[in-house]
Amino acid sequence: MPPSIPNNPPGTYSQSSSVSSSMEHYRDMEDEESKKQLEHKADARFEVYDPAAGDSDIEDARPASRKRPPHSLWARGLAAVSPLIASTGKPADAHPFLSFRGTHSKVFRPRWFRKANRSCCLMYLVVGFFTMLGIVQFISLACGVVISFFPDEIDRATDRWRQNPSATSSNTNRWPTDVSRDIFAVGCHSHNDYWRRIPLYSALQAGCVGVEADVWLFDNELYVGHTTSSLTPSRTLKSLYIDPLMEILARQNPITPFHPTLDHPPNGVFDTDPSQSLILLIDFKTDGEETWEYVYAQLAPFRERGYLTYFDGTGIVNGPITVVGTGNAPFNLVTANNTYRDIFFDAPLDLMADETDNRDADAAHEERGDNAGQGLSGLSPGDLESTTFNMTNSYYASVSFKKSIGFPWMFRLSESQMSLIQAQIAGAHRRGLKVRYWGTPNWPRSLRNHIWEILVREGVDMLNVDDLQSATRKEWIPRISDWWT
Repeated sequence: MPPSIPNNPPGTYSQSSSVSSSMEHYRDMEDEESKKQLEHKADARFEVYDPAAGDSDIEDARPASRKRPPHSLWARGLAAVSPLIASTGKPADAHPFLSFRGTHSKVFRPRWFRKANRSCCLMYLVVGFFTMLGIVQFISLACGVVISFFPDEIDRATDRWRQNPSATSSNTNRWPTDVSRDIFAVGCHSHNDYWRRIPLYSALQAGCVGVEADVWLFDNELYVGHTTSSLTPSRTLKSLYIDPLMEILARQNPITPFHPTLDHPPNGVFDTDPSQSLILLIDFKTDGEETWEYVYAQLAPFRERGYLTYFDGTGIVNGPITVVGTGNAPFNLVTANNTYRDIFFDAPLDLMADETDNRDADAAHEERGDNAGQGLSGLSPGDLESTTFNMTNSYYASVSFKKSIGFPWMFRLSESQMSLIQAQIAGAHRRGLKVRYWGTPNWPRSLRNHIWEILVREGVDMLNVDDLQSATRKEWIPRISDWWT
């Protein structure tokens, strides 16, 4: 029997089929839409980075609300120095080909990136510190140059040394020998004294008991200067030292109704210590034997008035002026007269220590000839014995600190350096000589002051100095500024 077909109205079957088809269609559309949304989200989360396209296309494709703001000046500055910053000025991702760009998340920066930023900041702080230190150093040097054009208090006070004593004779606050009142003698040597703004007077005003003059013999005249290029006709040994000292000593040894005779020995240049002798160190720059004749002749005014310290054949007679020859001063001419000497030698301090081998000095003498320099001129190798230098022919025992002792590395003297200093000082004092080191460190000032303090403590008799004020006032307390000035 054939199946019965329901008696439905026309179009009823097709309508229900259409509804079912529509529902399936909508379900399919919904599934496709969900897939697209999921794919869109996945694409938004993980985009494949195209280096050729650059970041501009990605930025343009984003909504306006999601576009990154332009980077600050700080970020652009980091881009110039850090390899972690892309050439476009934007931070590079941790994975350059698979960039993480979440909708609400920040740009991903791994921990090593943050550490690198801290390292850069630390580097900027260090660079900034040294930049400021350089600026301070420059200002300090500039101020020092400016101040050098103005006289200091020592130079300003030297005027009284050059005043005419008769102009102030009626002043009750003055007396004949007061030119050096309130000045106390200090064991320091004015190194290259002729370089000072006011030669001789500046050293005396500071209280130095030693001055130095480098002399050059030209056309029967002794000119004073460090090199031949610095010589002038007006700067001679006579004009800078002999004549001024004669005037000072005349004022210190006056003849008045209250004092009709001269003192024996005569008074020295220091009113507070009349027995203190002023050491005039004459550095022979030209041939020793030729220069000797002219130096000896120009000292005649001192010699005639009894102003010179001399050896009389048996002992030393002290005078207001003690002349010492150094440089090319010939030892053989110093000791030529066994009964009278008024020019003494500057002996080599490095040969004073008992354990020192003299063969090195002998070899140096043979190589350099007669004008062998300080401590060796006019000596033959056989003359260098332990008893060669003594107080009858020498006054100083000197040596270069840098060449003999060496530089104090780590800003301190080693045990071997200290032992050598002590041995040299003991050997010189045993021979009756005054110890002087030249060429000591001058910078930084804390190191210089430290060396001065050690030398004085160990028994050095004369500090070889350029800074008169610091040396004579013993301003040796360490200060922070001393390490860069």
